[in-house]
Amino acid sequence: MAHAAPVSGITTRTTRPPNLFSARAHAIGRWAGPLALGLVYGYWAAADRRGGGPITGWNVLFGFVTTIVFTVVLSAVLMVGPRLRREQHAALWFAFIGVAFGFLYSQSGRAIVPTVGLSLGIAIVAGLFCFYWFYTHEDAVGRRVR
Repeated sequence: MAHAAPVSGITTRTTRPPNLFSARAHAIGRWAGPLALGLVYGYWAAADRRGGGPITGWNVLFGFVTTIVFTVVLSAVLMVGPRLRREQHAALWFAFIGVAFGFLYSQSGRAIVPTVGLSLGIAIVAGLFCFYWFYTHEDAVGRRVR
């Protein structure tokens, strides 16, 4: 005679956790977060390019253009990434982190071979970490598992 398997004491969450912030705060955070990271990235790129010399108008312009481009690309990665499968999502972050680090490192005046090698190494580590994260937190289609 067959018996039912014993029920474990583990329960799964069927409801979402409470939302502490309003919809307006979340909407502001969707662009304020990438903008804050973009400002830090743009300042860092301009400071690397300046190399300790005087601050010029072209250096400030370079920093602001870098901020705008980084913010737009990061926002695109954050919007498009969750719609992709986990392998493509990890590959997107691999490419973004590799290019962002490579560009930042190249502004310090280093040769191209060490720049490409180091940025490729950083991108591989970040891509593997992202793949592991998405593999353990998403199903095969890309939906987050709760």
